[in-house]
Amino acid sequence: MQKYNVDQKGFYGEFGGAYIPEILYDNVEELKKNYLQFLESPDFKKEYYDLLKDYVGRPSPLYLAKRLSKKYGCKIYLKREDLNHTGAHKINNTIGQILLAKKMGKTRIIAETGAGQHGVATATVCALMNMECIVYMGATDVERQRLNVEKMHMLGATVVPVESGNKTLKDATNEAIRDWCSNPSNTYYIIGSTVGPHPYPDMVARLQSVISEEIKKQLLEKEGREAPDYLIACIGGGSNAAGTIYHYLDDEKVNIILAEAAGKGVNSGESAATIHLGKLGIVHGSKTLLMQTDDGQIQEPYSISAGLDYPGIGPMHSHLATVGRLEVLAVTDEEAMKAAFELTRMEGIIPAIESAHALGVLEQKKFKPEDIVVLCLSGRGDKDMETYVSYREKN
Repeated sequence: MQKYNVDQKGFYGEFGGAYIPEILYDNVEELKKNYLQFLESPDFKKEYYDLLKDYVGRPSPLYLAKRLSKKYGCKIYLKREDLNHTGAHKINNTIGQILLAKKMGKTRIIAETGAGQHGVATATVCALMNMECIVYMGATDVERQRLNVEKMHMLGATVVPVESGNKTLKDATNEAIRDWCSNPSNTYYIIGSTVGPHPYPDMVARLQSVISEEIKKQLLEKEGREAPDYLIACIGGGSNAAGTIYHYLDDEKVNIILAEAAGKGVNSGESAATIHLGKLGIVHGSKTLLMQTDDGQIQEPYSISAGLDYPGIGPMHSHLATVGRLEVLAVTDEEAMKAAFELTRMEGIIPAIESAHALGVLEQKKFKPEDIVVLCLSGRGDKDMETYVSYREKN
């Protein structure tokens, strides 16, 4: 997969790298030297896959959504990451990284979170492994994701509300990096998406690639072929998208469509459509596409979804979009909410608002009757119920 994968220096084409303060250099170098041999060791694989099976509940089902398929005139399969323990794909990554942190002798875990799913998944594995856990979360997100905050507290984590910026995911990440700079020796930073300095984007993509590994086996069983015609996923930083497409990148017959958050419209000034709006820049340790002003200041993103309002995007996805390997569609708040209520009524599944952006693609694309479409349902909607209720009351 060298054509689309990370190179020896940590770059995907012109994107990636490790732009970090000197105090973190040793940490990141240690990670870079060790992560691949560790992830590929038989001991790690056994412990990781045993936990995915017996603790997370994998493999997650590949579900043929019959009523949705009928409406959109093709075969739509939903990859049910919402059925994982903790309610999203995030746990695939946190289990892998906590095992790595233990192996490296770290005793204190920090994380950032937006929608709270990565925070809950990190707090969960810290409880499992008896590790101290500090989660940074923007104050705006603390308010709109109260249920996940309470779960983190119950799991024993310390949740630190961040009051800077627009008090969302970018600001939480800034604070987590500050903490890491202050406590480099005993602290491991579990990054939740395919962002940050190398090797994080590659490591997170590899840990999430269990999603596409399973899709191949499940499709073969159900359809007699490993590859769908289309793969669809939502994208903020890019972890569920990376996991969904990882094993299909070199099969160019598979069309990849990613849905980013258009907020109130791509050109409304209230959007998080990074690939549509972004220019080359450096954020949180890597060179990537970034929403920024003419003088290089980060533009504040907006989305109804707490997990998609990030001003940057993973370097892997910046590269794939730039070279034309994937198509990126911008889905507005309205389109995502409409798609969420449609799935709920037609299939009895309440999706996370992030995942609803992927569902919003179905209205924008035309499919052929013989097309097989696999859509990653990255999380369940429990955490978003307050947003759903207030949206319904207003409309």
